[in-house]
Amino acid sequence: MKATKKILALLLAVILLFSFAACSAQDDGDNSDASNVKIGVILLHDESIGYDKAHMDGINAGAEANGIDASQIIWKKSIPEDSACADAARDLAAQGCNLIISDSYGHQEYMQEVAAEYPDITFVSMTGDLAASSGLPNYKNAFTAVYQSRYVSGVVAGMKLKELVDTGVLTADKMPNSFDADGNIRIGYVGAFPYAEVVSGYTAFYLGAKSVVENLVMEVEYTSSWADETKEAAAAQKLVSDGCVIIGQHADTTGAPAAIEKLNQAGTVCYSVGYNISMLGAAPTAALTSASNNWGVYYTYAFKCLVNNEDIAVNWTKGYADDAVKITDLGESCAEGTQEKVNEVIAALKDGSLNVFDTAVFTVGGETISEYMANVIPDANFEPDTNVIQDGIFRESDAEQFRSAPYFDIRIDGITENAIAEG
Repeated sequence: MKATKKILALLLAVILLFSFAACSAQDDGDNSDASNVKIGVILLHDESIGYDKAHMDGINAGAEANGIDASQIIWKKSIPEDSACADAARDLAAQGCNLIISDSYGHQEYMQEVAAEYPDITFVSMTGDLAASSGLPNYKNAFTAVYQSRYVSGVVAGMKLKELVDTGVLTADKMPNSFDADGNIRIGYVGAFPYAEVVSGYTAFYLGAKSVVENLVMEVEYTSSWADETKEAAAAQKLVSDGCVIIGQHADTTGAPAAIEKLNQAGTVCYSVGYNISMLGAAPTAALTSASNNWGVYYTYAFKCLVNNEDIAVNWTKGYADDAVKITDLGESCAEGTQEKVNEVIAALKDGSLNVFDTAVFTVGGETISEYMANVIPDANFEPDTNVIQDGIFRESDAEQFRSAPYFDIRIDGITENAIAEG
């Protein structure tokens, strides 16, 4: 009988011990459960387009980092920027997604519409700018500080220009079309639309190149499309025929680099700086590098919030300091010493000693600007509403003070824009 009582007492002690341990685990607040997560993704294109592939890679990396299985992600590919986006979002909501993401700026109004219908589901419009003003607590925006990697890619371009000048390849006598009347070297840029996102990027690229070679002018050719291989190739060819030596891009296909590669192989002195992905496959000789994003940094953060039942930031932006932006591998045609220069510039961006939009390094109408009212809070008339210059720095994509999406839309001296191509 005594033995039985002892056994019962021991069993009770064990039960109490496990009960205490369970309570302690609850007290630690570890309520994460990745198995309850279902993510819906709306893509403007598919993995054949570098921009969308970069998002897909980031989403997969974020899922893996948070223990989310591939079966818990539903993909909606090649969704245009119209009511089809709203239809796709509603379908994902009906399938039980508790986070729905779209990757294109033009999706955002449709995402906002559906977010209002499903207050218990979180909606993220990547690169959008309406979340803060929407009044919807379940609607979010995110963007990287890609202007930083565009600046670095411009430095790569500048190093190549310097090499061409130093070796006597690029001179006014040999290549007169590549210099303007004031002796400035011509470079070019293929842009999709004249949005702040594109203006911010091409200005950063130009300033990066100009930090190495001062005497530069840049011509921007618009295509009126995010991804049109034919138009991008034609724009690049026009820029080279105008004398531009290096062509950057904010357009999503390999059209421009492939066209420049053909010209380069035929003996024209011209090189390419791409976007999103390495362009070395399309332009093994002409491609120098590409400005790119590491979207995995954001998606890892957002999915962790989802798993832990925490709120995702209304606006989110990170850059080199958090490894959220990068350039792709340097091509074989890059100038000697480029990697060392790139490392130096990235270190300065990380420690804050270099600011891309330092107002001391550019002018507008010949003048240095000390304040600028930007259209930070979106409205139908694009009315400027917020001074975004502080301490001589244009505070681009400042998610804590302003918003994540770019609002740098200043046309600085040295850059000209051509009318958007018809069609």
